[in-house]
Amino acid sequence: MTPPSLARRRARRGSTVIETAMFIPVLVLFIVGMIQVGKITYLYYTLKKMMYTVGTYLATQQGVDFCADSTGQIAAATNLALTGTTDGSGTPVIDNLTSDMISVQAECYDPNALAVGPCNSNTCDPVAGGPPPNFVVVSIPDGYLVQPHIPYLTLDPIPLKPAVRVPFGGT
Repeated sequence: MTPPSLARRRARRGSTVIETAMFIPVLVLFIVGMIQVGKITYLYYTLKKMMYTVGTYLATQQGVDFCADSTGQIAAATNLALTGTTDGSGTPVIDNLTSDMISVQAECYDPNALAVGPCNSNTCDPVAGGPPPNFVVVSIPDGYLVQPHIPYLTLDPIPLKPAVRVPFGGT
């Protein structure tokens, strides 16, 4: 006959194995979830840097027409952010992100209202004699959809909507 302390130790070993077997799937789920959160955070940071690239490129250019983009500078700026080249011939940095998804707006300071808002259409063309804007706002208004992949969980896509406001330094 086995002593009572030995029997208790054997029973504890069995419960430890069962508890470990129950805990491992939860631990793996948490690790996979943390990896997905990291990937989404990195993607958001990349999108934000792309928006900043468009904003700083346009904020340093001369004669940008924010009304109609007749000079093609806005298209060149979005191509620079998307592919690393102004003509769009490079490899896209992020899949399924197009220049149509990126919105560029000029904002002007209104001294009467003491507020910043969108420039009206007759003053956004510096070539036609309108004053330059005070800020360039670049955003993805509809969002860039990201689908998290976590085993055994079905999650809705997450729209990432980065936006930046850059002071305009051109003329």
